[in-house]
Amino acid sequence: MNTILFMSDRYQQLLEATIRHLEDKKARGAKFIPLSQETLAALDSAAVREANSMVAVPDCSPARPLPALPLFESSVMASPPARAASPATAPPGAAPLDLQTKQAAMTELRARAMVCQKCPHLAASRKNVVFGVGDVDSPLMFVGEAPGADEDEQGEPFVGKAGQLLTKIIQTMGFTRDTVYIANILKCRPDTPGQTIGNRKPTSEEMKTCLPYLLAQVDLVQPQVIVALGAIAVEGLLGKTAGITRLRGQWQEFRAVPVMPTYHPAYLLRNQAPGERRKVWEDMLRVLERLGRSITEKQRNYFLNA
Repeated sequence: MNTILFMSDRYQQLLEATIRHLEDKKARGAKFIPLSQETLAALDSAAVREANSMVAVPDCSPARPLPALPLFESSVMASPPARAASPATAPPGAAPLDLQTKQAAMTELRARAMVCQKCPHLAASRKNVVFGVGDVDSPLMFVGEAPGADEDEQGEPFVGKAGQLLTKIIQTMGFTRDTVYIANILKCRPDTPGQTIGNRKPTSEEMKTCLPYLLAQVDLVQPQVIVALGAIAVEGLLGKTAGITRLRGQWQEFRAVPVMPTYHPAYLLRNQAPGERRKVWEDMLRVLERLGRSITEKQRNYFLNA
């Protein structure tokens, strides 16, 4: 795997920026600090141990853009729309973070996740940790369940057939993959001993172990809306097992952020009935309305006569 070399002064700058961020959040009364003192100690130790004043961090640069699928219309807009005039609001108790602080803290979080060994069986079977991708300052965040074979191979979430469909949905909303943030409950592909194909559902213990990474991602991105893709994402985020059929389309809340549960793109690949696609699109229209985005007549009418 390709690597990027960071000099020791970069570690010092990152450590100082992280400490300032933690002190600011604490002074403002935040009850949750995504970067713990153990994390800072580990970062400091890594900086001291680096050989020849360098440390290799896995390169998780995004994969090339994926081809479009015909299940949704082409991009509604030639370029992503401008942000809403009103500024993004951080969850109660959390101070808004500037972009530089977000990027520095997310880089540190990614570096820790890339070498995580908390689930030895997953660490032994994975090809790549699938951390997350997109704009760390986006108002919109998508959360899926766990990487599949394609994601494990490329190290990026949602790059298989379901990912291509998700990309198409994002484009139809007027965004791009570069202007939203995409992550999973689980950062490693669930191992499938004795199987050469197929995936399995993450266990509750695996989700519980990996969830702190996602919590930190949410607190750093500070999205205005989260879209939970499928039943596992809803279970991991909200602890609800009522079933995605009952929960989809109904606003929920996670860490003071509105959450819209909807079907996983993989479900739409299995069931391509226009009526099912319309349900997902209605959920996305609710998301656009919550974000204060303008909706065209063409967008409102997708799959309306299905």
